[in-house]
Amino acid sequence: MDKVIKSETEWRNDLSDLAYKVLREHATERAFTHEGFPKEAGTFFCAGCGAPLFEQSAKFESGCGWPSFTAPLPGDQVGESEDRSYGMRRTEVHCNRCDGHLGHVFPDGPGPTGLRYCINGVALKFEPEG
Repeated sequence: MDKVIKSETEWRNDLSDLAYKVLREHATERAFTHEGFPKEAGTFFCAGCGAPLFEQSAKFESGCGWPSFTAPLPGDQVGESEDRSYGMRRTEVHCNRCDGHLGHVFPDGPGPTGLRYCINGVALKFEPEG
């Protein structure tokens, strides 16, 4: 996939205020505030650039208040970096196509990966299969 590069003005025009804060400024939406995640088969895409990130089949109910996935789609759409903000040491996940902040990954998820990709709902767009 080609890298998506936009000016800050373009990002602000293309995203809602909250999506801009999350994707471009590394904010986190409040837990349990993003509703409407469908249950049918489909794919979750980056709300910033449309890159395919997660399949519905990898989604699980973690109870943490954000959409959670056991793994991203195969490939390198989701990147990782160290996040040392707020006096913590975490692994941030971002969209490799537009560098948008998605959330964090933790080693407390279910099988088969044991990982919990904890993703801001506002950073995702869902498209049903077919």
